Amino acid sequence: MLQKDFLWGGAVAANQCEGAYREDGKGISTADCFTAGAVDRKREFTDGIIPGKNYPSHEAIDFYHHYKEDITLFAEMGFKCFRTSINWTRIFPNGDETEPNEKGLAFYDDLFAECLKYGIEPVVTISHYETPYHLVETIGSWRSREMIDHYLRFCEVIFRRYRDKVKYWMTFNEINVLVLNSEMAVGIRLKKSEDFYQTLYQAAHHMFVASAKAVKLGHSINPAFKIGMMMLYPTFYGETCHPLDQLKCMEAIDIHYLFSDVQVRGYYSNKAVRFLEKKRVELKTEPEDEEILKNGTVDYIGFSYYNSNVASHEMDRDMTPGNMLHTVKNPYLKASDWGWTVDPVGLRLALNYLYDRYQIPLFVVENGLGAVDEVEEDGSIHDTYRIAYLRDHIGQMKLAVEEDGVELMGYTPWGCIDLVSAGTGEMKKRYGFIYVDKDNDGNGTLGRSRKDSFAWYRKVIASNGEDLS
Repeated sequence: MLQKDFLWGGAVAANQCEGAYREDGKGISTADCFTAGAVDRKREFTDGIIPGKNYPSHEAIDFYHHYKEDITLFAEMGFKCFRTSINWTRIFPNGDETEPNEKGLAFYDDLFAECLKYGIEPVVTISHYETPYHLVETIGSWRSREMIDHYLRFCEVIFRRYRDKVKYWMTFNEINVLVLNSEMAVGIRLKKSEDFYQTLYQAAHHMFVASAKAVKLGHSINPAFKIGMMMLYPTFYGETCHPLDQLKCMEAIDIHYLFSDVQVRGYYSNKAVRFLEKKRVELKTEPEDEEILKNGTVDYIGFSYYNSNVASHEMDRDMTPGNMLHTVKNPYLKASDWGWTVDPVGLRLALNYLYDRYQIPLFVVENGLGAVDEVEEDGSIHDTYRIAYLRDHIGQMKLAVEEDGVELMGYTPWGCIDLVSAGTGEMKKRYGFIYVDKDNDGNGTLGRSRKDSFAWYRKVIASNGEDLS
């Protein structure tokens, strides 16, 4: 059985749900500069806000003004925790101020207090795909080591302000996405003159140092804090038993383990060092960095898991999309409306691979099915496909705990309330237990309603995962 204090809940990101993008002193973030996209049209990262463009994050689902209503619904489902993020530019509008924006701080005071009123623990991602745009313009985002100080100032303010309201933190959302989509992750648009590996792994090093310093700072402010890292976990299979397929599989996941190795172990592995050498990356470091990384290791690993991937040494093939990865199709698995493979066993494998490697607590902080939901004439939404997806993944998650001995803290399905898709900027790609009346063009009342999965998940939580029927 899962532990009695297992953290059942749901997850969102501030930039994908809050809206109110210029309200109460908030500054412009990179997320505010991404236009709407579609399955066949990439989102555009514009130079600032361009009139006439559709920027879905500007209103999103207006959680900023609906949070009390929404948290009441989370409480009705029985949430034990709620994962969200703090919009950096609500606290420091440009990112480089010395004094924070009080109105921004007050919003999160109220949000966290509302959660705690219902016994819901806030789980806070410090930086979730919304770097201050001013810092992108002036210093090039995480290309610059100056970002460390700006980030730590932000961390210190929120650690001290919410020291008695927030226990669980994560330093960066899906930190390894830096090498999959650097524009979305941190606002780095590579120039023609820049080398991919040199630029992005130097930025990663700055983020590793910032994370380590934040962990140490947070523990000094409140020793009870649990501060984790967060990564996208892309379970990989070799396409066949051909040795070169297995080698490709290992190489594919090693790219991502580099990020978790440094934050969990506190150093670059021999393999990571060789990889960087092979790519001719010359990291610019400070003498104290080695000690900083060693002393700032995380307390747990949060990770996202949506689908698995297939690696082959023959990549000129029919490919399939995934969570920012395009890999060989898996003939044994079905796919979602957006072409992402559905693989519950891959979650059990992910849990085992991570726990066997690191032996620290894990937290599934994103998992879910993006799908098109149809509203019936009576207003009901019969999302049996979402229930089936979650039931199967929770079942495999439980096996990882009960059969394999994995130490797991909690489970927060992504987009517990419908929100703007990060990948496509769409509203019709819905994940939630709660439907929000808004379409891709921004039309709708923003009214909230319960889907069938709402009652199902309430039953799952009430039974601590024992009743998945």
